[in-house]
Amino acid sequence: MAPSGSRSIKRSCKRVLHWIPVLFISIIVAWSYYAYVVQLCIESVENLGEKIVYLLAYHLFFIMFVWAYWQTIFTEPMHPLKEFHLSYSDKELLERVDRGESQQEILRRIVRQDLPVYTRTMSGAIRFCDRCILVKPDRCHHCSVCDKCILKMDHHCPWVNNCVGFSNYKFFMLFLAYSLLYCLFITATDLQYFIKFWLAGGKAHERLKEYLSGLPDTQAKFHIMFLFFAASMFSVSLAALFAYHCWLVCKNRSTLEAVRAPAFRHGPDKNGFSLGLSKNVRQVFGDEKTYWPIPVFSSLGDGCSFPTCLVNQDPEQPSTPPVQSPPNKSVGEPPQFPAKPLRESQSRLLNSGESWRESKGPGDRERTGTPNPALTIENEL
Repeated sequence: MAPSGSRSIKRSCKRVLHWIPVLFISIIVAWSYYAYVVQLCIESVENLGEKIVYLLAYHLFFIMFVWAYWQTIFTEPMHPLKEFHLSYSDKELLERVDRGESQQEILRRIVRQDLPVYTRTMSGAIRFCDRCILVKPDRCHHCSVCDKCILKMDHHCPWVNNCVGFSNYKFFMLFLAYSLLYCLFITATDLQYFIKFWLAGGKAHERLKEYLSGLPDTQAKFHIMFLFFAASMFSVSLAALFAYHCWLVCKNRSTLEAVRAPAFRHGPDKNGFSLGLSKNVRQVFGDEKTYWPIPVFSSLGDGCSFPTCLVNQDPEQPSTPPVQSPPNKSVGEPPQFPAKPLRESQSRLLNSGESWRESKGPGDRERTGTPNPALTIENEL
């Protein structure tokens, strides 16, 4: 009982500690709201028209920023479907055989039967999670913090205390975008008051009152100066992070895939999931551009299978004629998984055009992509 109770206490303490970065961000945002709305707009800005414009624009950025941040934190990461978990008989069989080729033969048999799995380990083996006892879907990874396998895992972000993956990657992108706009707006509108205070700090004592006459009191001056410093510093770091993830979206890669390219049967291929700029962006943000700036779920697919740009199909997987594309799913609702981990809606990314161009040095090379066979298998009733 004692060891079990000790482990439970440790897990509880870890869960509390994991919320500290989120609490820190929340405190900073709450203070920035007070500093900007009360100390800057209400107390310092004298022009009524300027004050109204500042407050309206600020609250627009603030609402979208908080909404996207909330969605990123509290959207539950998606886990592999039950079809990827080993059955009881397969578990027993896997435990009886030695590790190595015998286990791989069992896993290959499971994959050949009904799983659309095309990525491999760097050694060419089937990707299997010993902790979750499942065959990992493509782009799925085990998070050591959450202790679960996460679909299309990008990374575990301590600032949101959540795994960023298939279910909330769009929210994470919008969180970066709106937080950057929030900080840039504060920096731009606070600049003139910051300059007035900063210049006054370097003058002689007898001229101090002259330079500070436009600002009401010492408390407002402190908030205005520190608000500018905080917003400008956050802007730099957020701009770099947002630019990096925009690059990842355009290349259709996750952070983990950027560090280590996904491996297929023919070997590692960093562009294995890239379908071209337009299709890569639509895979994250959806077909309806109206919903791109709104923190509601609109990503394409189910997170278990993805179309690839591979020319050579996996010989271990069956190939059948493509299915008809279903109507667009409603935006804002969590994805409804099919009975099998096959995603017909992903074929829309490929049906609209099979060719794309990829820059290779000074010249361009034409490549014709074929859909992942998993996306062209008809559902069995």
